[in-house]
Amino acid sequence: MRNYKLSCQSDLTIAKKVRGVALITVLLIVALAAVLVTQMTGRLQLQMQRTNNISLNQQAYWYAMGAEAFAKTILIEAFKDEQDVTHLEQMWAQGETSYPVDFGQITGEIFDMQACFNLNALRIDRSAIPAGSGKPAIQVAFQQLILSLNVEGVTDFEADSMTDALVDWLDKDSAIESAGGAEDNDYAAKEFPYLPANHYLASITELRLIEHFTIPVINQLKKFVCVLPNTDLHKINLNTISTEQVKLLEVFLDIPPRDAENALADRKGDGFEKISEFFSHRDIAKHNNITEVMKDQFVVDSKYFRLKSIASFNDSYFALSTLMKVESNNNISVVSRTIGRD
Repeated sequence: MRNYKLSCQSDLTIAKKVRGVALITVLLIVALAAVLVTQMTGRLQLQMQRTNNISLNQQAYWYAMGAEAFAKTILIEAFKDEQDVTHLEQMWAQGETSYPVDFGQITGEIFDMQACFNLNALRIDRSAIPAGSGKPAIQVAFQQLILSLNVEGVTDFEADSMTDALVDWLDKDSAIESAGGAEDNDYAAKEFPYLPANHYLASITELRLIEHFTIPVINQLKKFVCVLPNTDLHKINLNTISTEQVKLLEVFLDIPPRDAENALADRKGDGFEKISEFFSHRDIAKHNNITEVMKDQFVVDSKYFRLKSIASFNDSYFALSTLMKVESNNNISVVSRTIGRD
């Protein structure tokens, strides 16, 4: 009888232990299921937010593309009656403009890309330069432009080296322009080596890769230079150049800045109809050193324009920079697009 009681107690103990293990197992399964559900819910929410962000960003993108299409229309309308003159009283030059749209806003501004010096104009074919003729005038002018910035520590030697290095970066060969130039060996010897483009610049920021150029010089140059991809066009518009950019007239015409300022100050609102009007100004005409070659660097109409647009939609925004060209038939073609702020 005693053995029977002990056996029953043992069975009850085992049963309790089994029920305890089963309960723990159930609790573990419930906990594991809760963790999985939490993770799945978190991933689902993340995926939904990601999809929503993509949708909002895509809408902002199409708003920016709409701004580009609208800018084309503005340029076409502006030049419908004034095909040979580009000036700052035309409708494209009204500055930054904002338009409200559903759940957002579009902001855009059009800039004349010939109201500055195209750095790609320094891409020169050396074989076309007569031996012993010295540096081309355009290189000398660019060197003087760097000097005129009055950046601390930049002397004639540094300006000369920057100019030569930029010419070497642009030219087709691997021959060094002069003592201050830089080619394959100079860039390949760096801690993080690379090679010069030996091609046109794509952006002003590319100057950071070129030997001798410093951030202070680049920041100051941005006020006077620009980049037109895949072209060495060098035609500065006398109607759209600002009074703060008289250094360009100073270095390319070799005249005092005061005379250049006076000529621009007397410029009419609708600009000069012909370049001869500018060069006949009393403060310009008195300089006998201005040659026809110098005058040929300037125009009164422009073909290249840049639209900087920012489109916002809810909490998303999209920044787009579009370089456009006015073709001979007055149609507008897109040369390049850059996503993001400059």
